[in-house]
Amino acid sequence: MSKRPLEEPIQPPKLSKSGEAAAEIKVTTKRQKNSSSEWTPSSWTTKPIKQEVVYNDLAKVQKALAKLEQLPPIVTPTEIIKLRKSLRDVALGKAFLLQGGDCAELFDYCEENAIESKIKLLLQMSLVLIWGANRPVVRIARMAGQYAKPRSSPTEMHEGNEIPSFRGDILNGYAVEDRTPDPARLVSAYYHSAATLNFIRASLASGIADLHSPLDWELGHVKDEKIRAQYTRIVDSITESLQFMRTVGADSSASGLETVDLYTSHEGLLLEYEQSLTRRLKHPPSHPAFLPARVSSDQQVNGHQESASDGKGWYNTSAHFLWIGDRTRQLTGAHVEYFRGLENPIGIKVGPTMTSPELIALLDVVNPPKDIGKVTLITRYGEHNIASLLPGHIEAVKKSGHVVVWQCDPMHGNTKSTPSGVKTRQFSSILSEVSSALRIHREQSSFLGGVHLELTGDAVTECVGGSEGLTEGDLSVNYTTYCDPRLNEKQALEMAFLVAGHYRDEKRA
Repeated sequence: MSKRPLEEPIQPPKLSKSGEAAAEIKVTTKRQKNSSSEWTPSSWTTKPIKQEVVYNDLAKVQKALAKLEQLPPIVTPTEIIKLRKSLRDVALGKAFLLQGGDCAELFDYCEENAIESKIKLLLQMSLVLIWGANRPVVRIARMAGQYAKPRSSPTEMHEGNEIPSFRGDILNGYAVEDRTPDPARLVSAYYHSAATLNFIRASLASGIADLHSPLDWELGHVKDEKIRAQYTRIVDSITESLQFMRTVGADSSASGLETVDLYTSHEGLLLEYEQSLTRRLKHPPSHPAFLPARVSSDQQVNGHQESASDGKGWYNTSAHFLWIGDRTRQLTGAHVEYFRGLENPIGIKVGPTMTSPELIALLDVVNPPKDIGKVTLITRYGEHNIASLLPGHIEAVKKSGHVVVWQCDPMHGNTKSTPSGVKTRQFSSILSEVSSALRIHREQSSFLGGVHLELTGDAVTECVGGSEGLTEGDLSVNYTTYCDPRLNEKQALEMAFLVAGHYRDEKRA
């Protein structure tokens, strides 16, 4: 079988005066001379880039990327467009989006128990949210690819020495001796992603999400008797509803209670990797381009010209959903350039430094046709900033004509360090930002479409507060994150209870 070449091969490094290649090679400094606005999977290389990667061996980088070009897609266009349709419902207030998983996924998390625990937690949370909001829940996991993390500095101090920062398993290891970026990790990331998603699919097909099976709703950790009684009533209501459906046979003729859709996502940070898994593939029949209003002989799709008769588009096949981080959302930068050409639904992190004009300009670049729900705005202001920022952003988006998914990330704006330097998050701050988002959207006649949480199915002690009553003194008990602190399974489920309770109270008001 013949090799399919890279869209734009990496250029050889410049030689020094002695004729030897430089010891350090910035892969992302390769740039095309063509400054045309026409989009290709490699047109991002004409733009300035943040969070660039330095490798020592260009030949190994080329070998790894060439291997990725040969490997089959991890996800399919049919799955991607199915998610786009579901997110359209979220944007229109007909469904709710639950997105959650590890801050920095490790290769070691590609293991049966770790994967199952997150699937089960997301299932339980979604059941609670369905009960509360009385809407379908779209589930997206930060799994099967969340291996790269942006850092505020490329280096850090360790025992008096400056070493490269840990930037995720796709680039380097956490151990001091593994901090040099290794191109072989690019291919390893692909295989760990594929294996994780393969196990997710097999687990769902084998009945892990079958609602005929009993679920573990153990609430012994809830110390406050009033809160425990409230949660118990919610669980009893969900259980009774499922039992009633079984009794009347409402679930006997359909598979809706036996499995669910669970999509994968990660931050699209490492563009060499993403480019290598971007393929021009045939659109499924449900693609928006096949709708009568969108078909023409020469239509504008995602910012570049594409013939409707071609019936194909550019899909990132590494995940169903990717997002642009707050550090890499520059309007004229490489990441925005890459994302604007994708058929995948995409997210944009919206932080305190985002101005309304910049936000609208970004939406115009990545979604010129203004497809409903194509873009998810993941707001991450912090509990003390949301009231002064979110209303203006909502108003600006309304006036622009874009219809987006509004999603609250209450984690990243509420990170703090203890006096001893341990990063943590206060559960009450996380809840406060979500509660403020719900209230502000209601006041603005808008709709909070979902939440974006860093969580794990394990009993970690990384965020303080919640019904367990964790304190800073408890952080050392089971603090296992290699990056940012995550909600444990009890705190994450409690968050779902509280959001569901808000929707129930709103209906009664």
